[in-house]
Amino acid sequence: MLRLMTKAKIQNAKITDTNLYYEGSIGIDSEILEAVDLLADEWVLVVNCNNGERFETYIIAEPAGSGKIRLYGPCARRGAVGDVVHIMSYCAMDDTEAHANQMKVVVLGEGNRIEAVQ
Repeated sequence: MLRLMTKAKIQNAKITDTNLYYEGSIGIDSEILEAVDLLADEWVLVVNCNNGERFETYIIAEPAGSGKIRLYGPCARRGAVGDVVHIMSYCAMDDTEAHANQMKVVVLGEGNRIEAVQ
C-alpha cells in the first residue's frame, strides 16, 4: 500500500504578482524551491489564507532571491496581490518511508524571505 504524504510546505508566502493571460501555474522564487526540495513542474496544492480558495497547479521557477510568488493563468483568479498562501507538495510513500517522513517546511517573512527552515 502507498500513502499520500505531505513532502514539503511553504508557509506564509505573499502573492507578489498575477498574470491572467498566461498558460497557468504558480511562480515561486527558486531559492525557496531549493530550501524545500521542490522542482519546476512539480504539482502543488495552494491554500489562500485570505479567501479560503484551494487549487492545484504546477510550479514555475522564478529568479533566485527575487521573492516572487506569482499566480499565472486561471490561478490568477484564485488570489490577489498581497494575499497570503501556503503551498504544499505531496508524494506517495510505502509504509516504511511514510513512518520515516520528515516534511520540509519553510516559513517566509517580509518580502518572501526565508525566516525558518524546519
